[in-house]
Amino acid sequence: MAATAPTKQSMLSLYASMLRASRTFSSYNFRQYFVRRTKSVFQEIKDEQDPVKLRTFYAEKKKELDVLKRSAIVNQLYGGWKLVVEKQSPVRERADS
Repeated sequence: MAATAPTKQSMLSLYASMLRASRTFSSYNFRQYFVRRTKSVFQEIKDEQDPVKLRTFYAEKKKELDVLKRSAIVNQLYGGWKLVVEKQSPVRERADS
């Protein structure tokens, strides 16, 4: 039986889901790392034609997506202070000062 590769649409959907999950981290460093990592991993496999490699890649990344989602939830529970590089709302002055 020939190995069928995942469709281009399913790969793009997985890519979008991983980026979406990566952007839900409350910690700036984790968020940036997982976004960069997702982009680079999918960039490497972009021109692959071997259906077996593509199917293996898809299965691994599907599992990784589940782990990424769970990790993001835990990170949101224990999120810390925002860093200087993150966009922050300006500090408002008191009216009676």
